[in-house]
Amino acid sequence: MIVLVGSAEDEHVAALRERLTRDGHDAVVLDALRFPEGVHLACSETQDDVRLDGRAIGRPRSVYLRGLYLSPLAFGVDVSKDMDEDWRTTLVIFREKAEMLIGVLQRWEDLGIPIYNPLSAGDRTRKPGQIARLAAVGVPVPQTLWSNDPREVLAFARRHGRVAYKPVAGGAATKELTESDLTPERLQALANAAVTFQELLPGKDYRVFVVDGTIAASYRIEATALDYRQNEESIESVELGGDDREACLIAARTLGLRFTGIDLKAGADGKLRVLEANASPMFLGFDAAAGGSRVMDALAQALAGSVRS
Repeated sequence: MIVLVGSAEDEHVAALRERLTRDGHDAVVLDALRFPEGVHLACSETQDDVRLDGRAIGRPRSVYLRGLYLSPLAFGVDVSKDMDEDWRTTLVIFREKAEMLIGVLQRWEDLGIPIYNPLSAGDRTRKPGQIARLAAVGVPVPQTLWSNDPREVLAFARRHGRVAYKPVAGGAATKELTESDLTPERLQALANAAVTFQELLPGKDYRVFVVDGTIAASYRIEATALDYRQNEESIESVELGGDDREACLIAARTLGLRFTGIDLKAGADGKLRVLEANASPMFLGFDAAAGGSRVMDALAQALAGSVRS
């Protein structure tokens, strides 16, 4: 059995389930978005005793983790009314949900079941830690500052000239820092949260997918904006040079990611730098735009043929 953890309505989960079922595999969805209201989950003190809607899962062949929806702020979660009516109880429900779902996934990880990707790897992809890990093993990354200190931000901006900024955890488009952003009034916003600042890389964007230590696909993205998301003009399949391919493989291995979508961007010198390795990347749009299914093929084959390690 292959377990897909996420929302049954998520297009990636639905597409993977359809593909695996078509290929003759038993694929079930643990619908984390509907848990606990619409999904029954049970487990005992026995490590491989997990039941989903009354069905024994045992030891899955593999697990695909798309999302757990553990926060009222998670994409796709709509609990604004519940938060308005009783925010404390709503947060307690999310806390208990997290304890249960994370505990089940930890069981499977402890059993050596291949998870794409395990929670332990997800923790290693938090941006300030991730970029530092990659830089430490020689993966080229942009010069970066994470800070809520106006003095540090001003100094970084003066050193680099052109600077891009974005939230530490994501959720908003990358923008270019301007002089109006460096006024005392604007810098006061740093009191609310730290921000990511990076040397601005003016070149082309690339997305590389790695599955089980092999590059499944590499795409070049033509975009009309600094942040290519929702601004793509074209996406085409390309072959990266040896050094760039190796950097992506090292990044995936360093972060413990069986499956990842790695964003790279070219600097003024033409060299590619790794911006981020995503632990749960979207891939259907890239495959479709390039006229194929290379990432879907590689991921489905990995889930169906995984060997526990």
